[in-house]
Amino acid sequence: MLPLIKIEWLKIKKYPAFWWMLGIVALTYPGLNMILYYAYTEAVTGKEMTNNAAKFLLGNPFSFPEAWHTVAFFSSIFVLLPSILVIMLVTNEYSFKTHRQNIIDGWSRSQFITSKLFDVLIVSVIATLVYVLVAASYGVYADRSSVSQWNDQLQYIPLFLLQTFSQLSIAFLLGYLVKKAFIALGIFLFYYMIVENIAVGYATFKLNDIGRFLPFELSDRLIPRPAFFSRWGKDAKASYEHALTIIPQHILLTVLLTAGIWLICYAVHKKRDL
Repeated sequence: MLPLIKIEWLKIKKYPAFWWMLGIVALTYPGLNMILYYAYTEAVTGKEMTNNAAKFLLGNPFSFPEAWHTVAFFSSIFVLLPSILVIMLVTNEYSFKTHRQNIIDGWSRSQFITSKLFDVLIVSVIATLVYVLVAASYGVYADRSSVSQWNDQLQYIPLFLLQTFSQLSIAFLLGYLVKKAFIALGIFLFYYMIVENIAVGYATFKLNDIGRFLPFELSDRLIPRPAFFSRWGKDAKASYEHALTIIPQHILLTVLLTAGIWLICYAVHKKRDL
């Protein structure tokens, strides 16, 4: 396994788009949260009635331990960026015929898919590390008195990793099956940004929330909306508590979906004409 990881890392590190996308992710995660943090500070700073109401409703979502949850939720919105990178990585294998060269060099078909699995895992881990750094930084900066609670909600770190890996696996499957980067990206963006959002919204109100079993929504439910949403009335609190109770179910379903995706990739590649 280690030689496969080394070979894939040698490929990735020489790929300019990887470093560009990594740089964008490294800027986007803290950038979005910075905008939200300053919007929060503007809302709660002052002694007006509206400021006091904002303090009551919002608490401090960027201090520990809520920082892990808040930053995870807002950062997960941008899984689109590493997904584009994953699609480009797999489609490049077919554009430059390197998938054939790997077989000529002695790789088995299963080793090729395993190497791609490591690609997705590497990108997922890097995205997670960026999230951890951003969340930890805001946790310390927002309220140093809360640092003693830094380890209270660390479960959002593996949840963020699982969510990212699962959604990048979906992107990989699409790129792997389509082979053409432009077409795969078009399909991915259309489904991710439009089709599933419409389907989830419709199913939430008309079909007893069956939309939560759609591919991306399945793992999106691993990280529910930040806790301050639960302070906006009884219905909001009940909805938030329900979202927390179904996380274990979505962990299991996300693992099953992700395992199924990679089993499909192994099965298809075993029979695919190279």
